[in-house]
Amino acid sequence: MGRCINCGVISKFVSYPLNICSACLRDQFDNVRAQVEHVHCKIRAEFGLPEYAPKQPDGIRCGICVHECRMGIGMRSYCGLRLNCENQLSGVSATQANVSWYFDRLPTNCVADWVCPGGTGCGYPDYAYVNGAEYGYKNLAVFYHACTFDCLFCQNWHYREQTFNQNYVTAEQLADVVDGRTACICYFGGDPTAQLPHAILVARLAQHKKRNRILRICWETNGSMNPELLGEMLELSLESGGCIKFDLKAWTESVHIGLCGTSNKRTLSNFALAAERVPERPIPPLVIASTLLIPGYVEIDEVSKLAQFIARLNPDIPYSLLAFHPEFYMTDLPPTSKKLAEDCKQAALHAGVNRVNIGNIHLLTG
Repeated sequence: MGRCINCGVISKFVSYPLNICSACLRDQFDNVRAQVEHVHCKIRAEFGLPEYAPKQPDGIRCGICVHECRMGIGMRSYCGLRLNCENQLSGVSATQANVSWYFDRLPTNCVADWVCPGGTGCGYPDYAYVNGAEYGYKNLAVFYHACTFDCLFCQNWHYREQTFNQNYVTAEQLADVVDGRTACICYFGGDPTAQLPHAILVARLAQHKKRNRILRICWETNGSMNPELLGEMLELSLESGGCIKFDLKAWTESVHIGLCGTSNKRTLSNFALAAERVPERPIPPLVIASTLLIPGYVEIDEVSKLAQFIARLNPDIPYSLLAFHPEFYMTDLPPTSKKLAEDCKQAALHAGVNRVNIGNIHLLTG
């Protein structure tokens, strides 16, 4: 049980250390903003990350993500990957990144497996090796050890322990990992956003080396990147038969800030930009949306509004609702129940989205 410091309500759906209920995040954010900032700053400091995005007027600008960091001498970027050392940026770049990878046999537990070529064979023969699930092939899963958000519920939070690892991997080294049974590359993390120049270069190198064969380029992302970089991602996925999976974490901006430490305005605007490209290649789907169902915070109201947004853009965009597992700083919340998942699915369908899926069903309770 937690207690909201603003309204005093006691509920199993008020999570520590936030100590703010969803109603107060939505309706009384001015009252709780200071607490939200305090919590995120404290958690980031525990991992040695900057508490805020640096905004030094005469600092070196990094325009890769929504934070638009301007780093004075000695300052580090919000993601933790770039440092202004005597007015020269050091750290990751297009040619080197803080990244790890592994091979995942297809079909795999991917957000898009229910609609993608690897899981279903859709797009065969142009974008899939077989007319069905691609058994015998594999996905190169590329995990970037940094993020542009600060999600209290992060399911892969261990990346933070490796953010300052300087055993960098070059773009050429990672591209050379792709072999003859690799059907797709999927970038995730953390989030690929903070190291997109590297991911884009890897994709281009790998496709050049493996030209004249199928090699899909896919992304799982919070969508906070510079729109110009999004354009490059879209081109790579369009040409290869891959997709961009946007994690739409919440609709209400104040709820998003409370849970993730950052506004969702860039994410929603980028999603709208990507949706404009969907008609260029309807099959396999270019854009996929997903939302983690966090009990007490991201439930029917948030899902319904996100679904209305998706449906207005293109009702055929697949939408996956993911079961929440108590993790990171939200271990005191219960897992997603089967009832909540099914109610959210019905709400999304009612809002006008034509294809809605419940993912991570093995985590559902009740």
